[in-house]
Amino acid sequence: MKSSTGRKPARLVARFVAISWRDLAVSFGPILLIAAAAIWVAVRLIQPAPPDTLTITTGPQGSSFWNAAQKYKAILARNRITLNVLPSEGSAENLQRLADPHSKVDVGFVQDGVAAGPVPDGLISLGSVAYVPLAIFYHGATVTRLSEFKGQRLAIGAEGSGTRQLALALLKANGIEPGGATKLLPLSGDDAAEALVSGQVDAAFLTGDSAQPPVMGKLYRTPNVQFYNFTQAEAYARRFPYLTQIHLPMGAFDLGKNLPSAPIQMVAPTEELVARDSLHPALSDLLIDAAREVHGKANVMQHAGEFPAPLAHDFPISDDAARYYKSGKSFLYRILPFWIASLADRLLVVVVPLIVVLVPALRLVPSLYAWRVKSRIYRWYGALIAIERSALSETSAEERVTLIERLDAIEESVNGLKMPLAYADQFYVLREHIGFVRDRLTHGGEPPLDAARPSVPNESSETA
Repeated sequence: MKSSTGRKPARLVARFVAISWRDLAVSFGPILLIAAAAIWVAVRLIQPAPPDTLTITTGPQGSSFWNAAQKYKAILARNRITLNVLPSEGSAENLQRLADPHSKVDVGFVQDGVAAGPVPDGLISLGSVAYVPLAIFYHGATVTRLSEFKGQRLAIGAEGSGTRQLALALLKANGIEPGGATKLLPLSGDDAAEALVSGQVDAAFLTGDSAQPPVMGKLYRTPNVQFYNFTQAEAYARRFPYLTQIHLPMGAFDLGKNLPSAPIQMVAPTEELVARDSLHPALSDLLIDAAREVHGKANVMQHAGEFPAPLAHDFPISDDAARYYKSGKSFLYRILPFWIASLADRLLVVVVPLIVVLVPALRLVPSLYAWRVKSRIYRWYGALIAIERSALSETSAEERVTLIERLDAIEESVNGLKMPLAYADQFYVLREHIGFVRDRLTHGGEPPLDAARPSVPNESSETA
């Protein structure tokens, strides 16, 4: 049966669905791409899991720092970290090993002032762990300045030792250098002390294990041996930035006999815990924890809690160490076991960016979805407006037939749309508009008297 216009009624073939999965997928597409990019960036930046093995270079077997490393080993073992303790000749060899990328050494004890010239790249400090006081014992009359040792026999430490490098630097500042009238003998430790007692040398420069309070007390009690008092200690500390002015208090060796009977001024470089800058932040925290447990107690040379400390001398303090000294371990490492905290810490690097990206992005999905669906309806209104304007102008019969054919094509395309049920009202409003324009074309530009212009859908009438 034909309509009054001579055209068969249009058959409705539009398909209505509960939801358009294609539009939903397209709406999610940009968000998924952004999330994937955020994950990729996070994975690139995430720290790998901390290794379960470290190697530390210390000092001669049985030395104080070798013994300290053994305590570190026991402390790190609580968190299932294996610490390999590597003996060495001292700070100079430790620094050489740390600077060598092929040595497979991760951390070591290095005395400030040992590095000749600029320190090697790629090395950082986890903090100073102890003073390394310089003790000078000598024969004869009281000496008040190092320059008074000129022309004498001085035991200044073995070749390459930290003691020798420190002694040479201080003697040079007093006009005493190798090759002159002063004999600079490569004796250190017990050998230097025995040579002093037997009269083979006039003075002995002692540091490290050779300058521990029991050793100094023994030499202090030796007849005809004096303890050099650095009366210019403040000047030395200002001239050599790696030196600290310290004093040995009265009675340090013997309270009953009040030995020494007066405070003795000394100078001391600090021993730093030096690591490669590739050290994992979590292991940095563990090492400083161990240093605090091992080196934090009071003794004759330091107060309780004085070490470890972020004292910057030869090596820059690492960012992780600076953060630790300022605020302690991170929250996760304070409340969780080490390996669980490490895993959670790395997962947060991925989860946080996803939350930051996805939460705001997911709020945009309904708007994107609605825009996708409505765009399939609204894109036909431009063509309808063009046909309606043509209908209002003077047109021939042939031109109207052409316009009706264009309108039929639009209606056929609209009837074939696949629409979510929530937008069915807008679909039928579009069909009413098509019918309205058809009436104008078939009645010479004027709609019939009983035809009213359909209302245009707006945001307030839409069903979300």
